[in-house]
Amino acid sequence: MATPKRATTRTRRAVTRRKGRGASASAPLVYPFGATHSVGDATMRELLGGKGANLAEMARIGVSVPPGFTIATEACRYAMSHDGALPRALRPEMAEALTGLEREMDRGFGDPERPLLLSVRSGARVSMPGMMDTVLNLGLNPKTVEGLVRESGDARFAWDCYRRFLQMFGDVVLGIKTDRRGVDPFEAEIEALKTGRGVESDLELTAEDLAELAQRFRYLIRRRLRTPVPDDPREQLDRAIGAVFRSWNNPRAATYRRLHAIPHDWGTAVNVQVMVFGNLGDDCATGVAFTRDPSTGAKGLYGEFLLNAQGEDVVAGIRTPQQITLEASRQDARRRGVPERTRARQSPSLEETMPRCHRELDRVARRLERHFRDMQDIEFTIERGRLWLLQTRTGKRTVPAAVKVAVDMASERVIDRRAAVLRVEPNDLTQLLHPQLDRSAPLDRLAEGLPASPGAVSGEIVFSAEAAAAAAEEGRKTILVRIETSADDIDGMHAAQGILTARGGMTSHAAVVARGMGTCCITGCAALRISYDRAEVEIGDRTLRAGDWITLDGATGEVFAGNVPTVSRELGREFGVFMRWADGFRKLGVRANADAPEDAALARHFGAEGIGLCRTEHMFFDPDRIQVVRQMILARDADARARALSRLLPMQKGDFLGLLRTMEGKPVTIRLLDPPLHEFLPHDEKEISSVASDLGVSRAEIRRARDNLVEANPMLGFRRARLGVVYPEIYEMQVRAIVDATCELLSEGTRAAPEIMVPLIAFESELVLLRALVQRVVREAAARRNMRLRIPIGTMIELPRAALTADEIAQKADFFSFGTNDLTQTTLGLSRDDAGKFLPRYVERGLTPADPFAVLDEAGVGALVRLGVERGRSVRPRLKIGICGEHGGEPSSIDFAHRAGLDYVSCSPFRVPIARLAAAHAAIREERSAREADG
Repeated sequence: MATPKRATTRTRRAVTRRKGRGASASAPLVYPFGATHSVGDATMRELLGGKGANLAEMARIGVSVPPGFTIATEACRYAMSHDGALPRALRPEMAEALTGLEREMDRGFGDPERPLLLSVRSGARVSMPGMMDTVLNLGLNPKTVEGLVRESGDARFAWDCYRRFLQMFGDVVLGIKTDRRGVDPFEAEIEALKTGRGVESDLELTAEDLAELAQRFRYLIRRRLRTPVPDDPREQLDRAIGAVFRSWNNPRAATYRRLHAIPHDWGTAVNVQVMVFGNLGDDCATGVAFTRDPSTGAKGLYGEFLLNAQGEDVVAGIRTPQQITLEASRQDARRRGVPERTRARQSPSLEETMPRCHRELDRVARRLERHFRDMQDIEFTIERGRLWLLQTRTGKRTVPAAVKVAVDMASERVIDRRAAVLRVEPNDLTQLLHPQLDRSAPLDRLAEGLPASPGAVSGEIVFSAEAAAAAAEEGRKTILVRIETSADDIDGMHAAQGILTARGGMTSHAAVVARGMGTCCITGCAALRISYDRAEVEIGDRTLRAGDWITLDGATGEVFAGNVPTVSRELGREFGVFMRWADGFRKLGVRANADAPEDAALARHFGAEGIGLCRTEHMFFDPDRIQVVRQMILARDADARARALSRLLPMQKGDFLGLLRTMEGKPVTIRLLDPPLHEFLPHDEKEISSVASDLGVSRAEIRRARDNLVEANPMLGFRRARLGVVYPEIYEMQVRAIVDATCELLSEGTRAAPEIMVPLIAFESELVLLRALVQRVVREAAARRNMRLRIPIGTMIELPRAALTADEIAQKADFFSFGTNDLTQTTLGLSRDDAGKFLPRYVERGLTPADPFAVLDEAGVGALVRLGVERGRSVRPRLKIGICGEHGGEPSSIDFAHRAGLDYVSCSPFRVPIARLAAAHAAIREERSAREADG
């Protein structure tokens, strides 16, 4: 519509003066940005939010940004604590900034001849795509819309802007939502008008139609609320700003923050910006571009656009957009089977349609990536051939893409390897372990859409977010099938295994949110004809209903009928390079919890440096040996028990042979028998009868043994080291099996490095007794093979008393392993089997920051760990110490383990890559903190 007038840039001294006022009471709440001056930069995210800080930075470096101003997050926090009231100082600062915009644009806010139109958008410190609200075209009313008609010379454009404003203002600010049937009243009016005019597309509506639609919207709002839409532009602006601040606490935003661990007290900034229009005609467009492919990480401009549209049309998925580059457009056409001539006529790329703007966008995108030193997600509008950038932010990407981008940017010397390693969050690596479809299985292909987020998932079809969330509570797997998703679907998108939409592109809401969550997603599957009322979807000549199973391949965009089996994924070259870099920085060792050779092999594949916990009781539950274990428990005397144990000995030896051989000389920590004996006995009468028949004993004898062993609180009862004290022959058999397996491997030239761990020590005297037993058996068993072995003997620290007396226990231990699962139970007085009944409420109400069985309680359990480390090493400075609970695979707990001075963590095999990366992050952060402390 108009180009901002050039003016003398404010001096950096003035900028510094305003910035330097910090967050005190005298600090400004409004920060202008634009070609003439920009008060702020990229370092001010806490105050200006990510969007506002980056807008100021782009303006500062000379990128074409529509001018505007940012209202600081401080105003939002004030409003949250004052029942929505805005700070008194805000209004005069806004008035000053608005006067500056009017002067810069040579327009008036509310001027009927040269109206200035504004947008109001949220901008949190970190990106929350689609979770908060936006209002466009503020400043329009019955008078200014006529001025816009005269100035633009395009009545259809002007009335289209006005009806969009009324719809957004009615929804976001005035709160007119869908009715009980889920019908949006504004969309219902649009459909009614199109039906009356006999047209199918919004684009077919004339200027007169859109003018009538605007009148219908005004009447709808007055009828619903018994109050008119405000025509005063300044009232529109005030109310829109208040609505965007309120949207920080809407349910979907609160859910997103909870899912992504974003603090609820941060608040959002608000960005007020001059409108530029992508819907003025065929020389106008709007779109979203990435500097690299967000799915694969491939370098090069990637994205989508729509001709003659406004920005929300792209992200909302209402129209399926076109590709920005010619190559991407041709690839998309080939995938859909569209001939090249048809593609060029019906869906040409931006590179073909507006080559000059494409070249400029490519140049600016590369410049922004170099400047911000990360892949960028750019929103742009082209108004009558001029390119404007509405925002740039760090682009959300899949984890395979994140790994590739990090490796490539380090190789290009844009960032160093430390920065590359920090670019990927440890927990996100689970995406890389997503399975792939087994292409050798029978496949019933239904349709194909856009591969928006990778993964291979199967589940029941559900058509609403509520149905997906309810199914998840029941443990059922689902695929959320929608025409398009909206921000209100966030709960269901999180609950579902996969997302399938009929409309939308690679940058639609569904695609962006799914990639951020690591959820498999296919968008723009045009073959779907969805009926929410009938709860069914037609695909070609097939009709599928809610509850039917389908499978998504997020890597290819294909949809299959039924539940297709999966196979493990190949991790690729970049992953290997990335993890080698991470290993180069970490100081913590990473082991795995594994009880079988196949688990150990998987752990080694993922980079485990040993086995930190082998649970021997899992071997006893094997169907082939459980009856022998029961014979041992039911034995009437020591001789009978010895006979049963002699049958178990070769079985245990075979277990340890497989495990030690797989690990090829890497340490394998074997925990002696842990659970109470009653867990091995049958409980229901049918099983008791079967076992009695197999073992040749009476059912009464089994019941008696079971009843004698059952305890009121077995977690704290007759188990672990206490079993070894009362029934030493059990531990003797296990140690002999370890020694026999080790000697056999060594004699054949295979390295073996077992470590024997005694569980649940409370008193030094227990360890003295059991250590002597283990040493004796090792010595005797090795001597029978003419060998001498030095097998480390350590203990688990699982009780507060053990941590408090670690200096005494360490005198008889070669290593410690903190069993943080049980140490959490005994420290907090919680049963992890029962705490699920109330712990979620504690987390929801902020009584505890997280589930202590998932995230280590650093203040309590962590204090005991630190004390145990300190006291243990006070008598044995080189004492090896690790963690083998579930916390060993949780990133923040690993960070604590690093700071506490532990030697290693141990976790499940699939968590090993996560632990390796988390350990690297901990080491890099500590190094940076030390440098900052040194000045």
